[in-house]
Amino acid sequence: MFSMRGTGLCVPQFLEKLMEFFTVSLLNGTIYGLLLFMVSAGLTLIFGMMGVLNFAHTSFYMIGAYLAYSLQKVIGFWPAIIVAPIIVGFLGVVVERFFLRRVHKYGHAHELLVTFGLSFIIAEIIKLFFGNYPVNYQVPSSLNFAAFQLFGTDYPFYRLMMGVISLLMFGLVFLLLSRTRVGIVVRSAIYRPKMAEALGHNVPMVFMGVFGVGAALAGLAGAVAGAFYTTNPNMALELGVLVFVVVVIGGLGSLEGAMVSSILIGLISSFAVGIDLSAADVLGYVGAGEWAQEVGGLLTLKISSLAATIPFA
Repeated sequence: MFSMRGTGLCVPQFLEKLMEFFTVSLLNGTIYGLLLFMVSAGLTLIFGMMGVLNFAHTSFYMIGAYLAYSLQKVIGFWPAIIVAPIIVGFLGVVVERFFLRRVHKYGHAHELLVTFGLSFIIAEIIKLFFGNYPVNYQVPSSLNFAAFQLFGTDYPFYRLMMGVISLLMFGLVFLLLSRTRVGIVVRSAIYRPKMAEALGHNVPMVFMGVFGVGAALAGLAGAVAGAFYTTNPNMALELGVLVFVVVVIGGLGSLEGAMVSSILIGLISSFAVGIDLSAADVLGYVGAGEWAQEVGGLLTLKISSLAATIPFA
């Protein structure tokens, strides 16, 4: 935690601590933001472009993590990272074809109810097979080393690798949608479905493919991030609502907006967690600290304790 009061440091030491806090928070916030983008990229396609309110999107993220955990024992880490998203993408296709397609014509309320129920079913199935506790999905020893030292502390290479994978995902999806014939067909089916159908394109098949790709992207995020963060039955719930916030702030259907908003929320969360400061502490510099402490309430809440709610504000 970083606090301006009671540090007992001289000015050079204080500036060094401030620089360390800023650099580490900037780097960690950026990587966390890129992770949010990995999860939200698929939802941007599904929710923003197709108009499908998929509350179970982060459940595909969780499935990707658990599949990769299971598969890496049999086929190794890297093949598991590739195979798990493919399986999750196939599950997404099944969900769209046999569940969402039946209720899409009835509007968002029915989609929300179906996917909300599906998220609970997936969570219970995960608990049934793996238990209601975290599994031992860890970074392989070949990737578990320091990329560099930052203020005397080793910075994990795997954390940087997650950021690189997220950037590659962004580049590939952006080029696919904007520079290829497939992207043209997808965008035309989304924005002008009747015209696309008149030109001979199978619009329901396009929607099914987009949903499958969106699920696969979430599965890839889970497969990669699950080894670094905790893989547990609550991991979908932890990111669920926040991913919707990313998509809304970035603009519905905007892949670039999702990237910017993901990094923005990641940075805000990272810096807020590290600031052990309240309004009462700030007022103390102008002689109103005791009054603020007596009033209590919001004036005494630390910014770090509000870190989880700031993105929603």
